[in-house]
Amino acid sequence: MADPLSEVIELLRPQAVFTKGISGAGRWGVRYDDFGHPSFAIVLEGACRLAVDEQSPLTLEAGDFILLPRTPGFTMTGFEPVIPEFIDPHVAASTTEGEVRHGTQDGPPSVRILGGYFIFDSEDSELLVSLLPGQVHVRGVERLSILVKLLIEEAAQRHSGRDLVLTRLIEILLVESLRLTQTPDAPAGLLRGLGDVRLAEAIRQMHADPARPWTMAQLAKEAALSRSAFFDRFSRSVGVPPMEYLLAWRMALAKDMLRRQEIDIAQVAERVGYGSASTFSTAFSRYVGQPPGRYSKTTAH
Repeated sequence: MADPLSEVIELLRPQAVFTKGISGAGRWGVRYDDFGHPSFAIVLEGACRLAVDEQSPLTLEAGDFILLPRTPGFTMTGFEPVIPEFIDPHVAASTTEGEVRHGTQDGPPSVRILGGYFIFDSEDSELLVSLLPGQVHVRGVERLSILVKLLIEEAAQRHSGRDLVLTRLIEILLVESLRLTQTPDAPAGLLRGLGDVRLAEAIRQMHADPARPWTMAQLAKEAALSRSAFFDRFSRSVGVPPMEYLLAWRMALAKDMLRRQEIDIAQVAERVGYGSASTFSTAFSRYVGQPPGRYSKTTAH
């Protein structure tokens, strides 16, 4: 059976980890501007406040894990009132050596954090990331702490196979953290859809056989719902209507196959549910803004 979450993460192709330690003491606060790349952090000791734009503020404590798939602007502070220091995340990201200390420079810190960011090496990352929640907060899961520490240790070394190990560790970290928020009360997106038993079956079937000429009635049957109930429930939970999600997934797969250049356009068309290369080309051009042949040449890996 298809695993939609794993397939989305695989297509995102997470790569290249940049890590650093962060600590704070006394009266301190920092404000980071929008960054765009995915970032993560684990609190080693102490506590602090985190307020991510358009998300509910959090108090982070030892053992807490946070993942921001898009990393919008955010403010992180201690517990005393303060005017946060502005930090350009692009400048800060280029400095990865040592631990960054905020607030009082001497004495023990009130919080210590291990954090970092990585990149999604996918032309379709915006679409795929839109299926994920804006903020993932997991409390007290030791496996995530272990994975972050392994990531940071590996990133600091230059051993043979380092890039492959880092890529696999990031993929595991993403799956581990995201599936913990795979619940019916999650924000609208893929994880909320997968947290709904009935919708999850329809989503898995779309991923398992994207070439099948699915109709709304067939997908509703997989979910054991009426067509109207399925359409409303899917749209509300996933954030887009069922056929729009199916089209987006087919095009994400098509883009990946075209970049790889391992099969011709007619075969790509067949694998994503189009009866002819010309029909596929028309649909692809309308969706992507350029014909598949040109897209393949300009994005080939």
